[in-house]
Amino acid sequence: MKFPYGSCDFYDIITDGYFYMDRTDRIPLLEDAGKHLVFLRPRRFGKSLLLSVLENYYDVAKADEFGRLFGRLAIGKSPTETRNRYFVLKWDFSAVSPQGAPRDVERNLHRYINGRIEKFSVYYQDRLPRDIRIEPDDAMASFQSLLTALQHTPCKLCLLIDEYDNFANEIMMGSGKMSEERYKSLVYGEGCVKAVFKVVKAARAGEGLDRVFITGVSPVVMSDITSGHNIAENISMLPEFNDLCGFRELEVAETLERIVRECDFPAEKAGEAADMMRKFYNGYLFCPRSDDLLYNPTLALYFMKAFQKYCEYPDEMLDENLAMDRGKISYISSLPGGERLITDALDEHEPPNIQRFARRFGVEDMLNAPRDTTFMASLLFYFGVLTVTDKRTGMGNLILRIPNLVTRGLYVERIQEILLPDFADKDEVRRATEHFYQTGDMQPLCDFMEQRYFKAFDNRDLRWINELTVKTAFLTLLFNDRFYITDSEPELGRTYADLVMIVRPDMRQYKLLDILIEFKYVPLGKNKLTGKQVRAMDMTQLAALKPVAKKLADARTSLAEYRRKLEDMYSGKLRLHSYVVVAVGFERLVREKL
Repeated sequence: MKFPYGSCDFYDIITDGYFYMDRTDRIPLLEDAGKHLVFLRPRRFGKSLLLSVLENYYDVAKADEFGRLFGRLAIGKSPTETRNRYFVLKWDFSAVSPQGAPRDVERNLHRYINGRIEKFSVYYQDRLPRDIRIEPDDAMASFQSLLTALQHTPCKLCLLIDEYDNFANEIMMGSGKMSEERYKSLVYGEGCVKAVFKVVKAARAGEGLDRVFITGVSPVVMSDITSGHNIAENISMLPEFNDLCGFRELEVAETLERIVRECDFPAEKAGEAADMMRKFYNGYLFCPRSDDLLYNPTLALYFMKAFQKYCEYPDEMLDENLAMDRGKISYISSLPGGERLITDALDEHEPPNIQRFARRFGVEDMLNAPRDTTFMASLLFYFGVLTVTDKRTGMGNLILRIPNLVTRGLYVERIQEILLPDFADKDEVRRATEHFYQTGDMQPLCDFMEQRYFKAFDNRDLRWINELTVKTAFLTLLFNDRFYITDSEPELGRTYADLVMIVRPDMRQYKLLDILIEFKYVPLGKNKLTGKQVRAMDMTQLAALKPVAKKLADARTSLAEYRRKLEDMYSGKLRLHSYVVVAVGFERLVREKL
């Protein structure tokens, strides 16, 4: 197998014999859905490859190559009547620079569209009865000239627009008043982005433009230009298109089995690799009515390519091409109420929930709706760092969650950036956690918690102060996906452990311990204690306090059961160290190793 990591050119993938996960059976469904469609997915989720498939399928100039490109695929066995019936024009707005003043961005946009029209003219020159006139300062006039040329041919135009919101989003998520004003100048009034979609809308009314397919990340920009473009149907959350992009569990498992055979590993290695990929990459769901969880295809290909090439798992589970998503989390955390939402997302007991996703909302609402989680949670969903579940609250609200471990790592990083802006603190944390991973000695980590980290946490606007807060504090420091598979609240039979850190299979060669921690919390006021009192006590005195002693006893019972189940689950392969951590207020930590 050859994995096309980073490639979204369907023609090259097929003709060069690269791995391709067939989704061509959805083309008839797309045609039934309508002729003017919008499809939203997070970045690097396979949207560009999908457009490349459609480009090659509809292109009249590739009719002679249909068998070569699609013969072995689902659509090749039962093509629609529209195959190879269109002139295809493709715009990729991620290629439009957002830099400079609004006038500069407008010039960039017109220059880009003119370049694509010129390429179109050269590509189809033998099929066009007249030349297309390029207007250097007015790409929409060039587009009208293209449509006029096509009116004298038997074929209509299919327009594919990739990442329609990319450069506008880059501007919107900039900092300061200037970015907001630049964004408004592009999408409001007679802004150039709005003008482009206004012309596209008009071209659908008998001017030769027959089919439009638009991809993007969020509907924010579409909402702001709605008066210029309000005829597209958003198919993003229809159940039949949940897995239009992304890999399914069975597809990943079958591919891993092939790699394991190529590497001459024992057959059970495929199960181990599948378990790794499931925890780190699986978990995306885009329609609550579907139960088919998906893998981000870029992350999956990143892992599988490295696994096949070296017969080893990649050291870093987060592909740096998706590490840019941390900027989306930072952006949300900078909005009013956003930091609280980022922290709440780590709470498995009470994850964020909303009545419905905001599907048509503008930047004005998003920037000026303080402490309203609907807009921010919706954006995190569209960005791919929150996902929906197939369950609902008692009030029928949608329940959101972080999809997988690599994404959870981005949240942890952001919270650390907020609470530990000082490099010296981060370096101290690294030394304390690495010491704990190797020796099981929690003392340096707990010292840092008591002296620095709890003070930072206690000053935040948190919705809860209890054992979940304590667990979140430890999670943000201990999370390390290079060494561990970290499960918060994993199910062990019918019970749930607080925090389990299992050494990655490929890291067992190093001196690393498996870790199980149960957290408890003793509030001060409720137990007639003060911060001054508990700070003055030594560890023996703290452990002897009646409420602390009870929490320790309860945790010992739970830990014994969790430990037994983990040992059975991993067939005695673990170097398991288990701990009880009781926080006395947000002042002191009583710890016990069992």
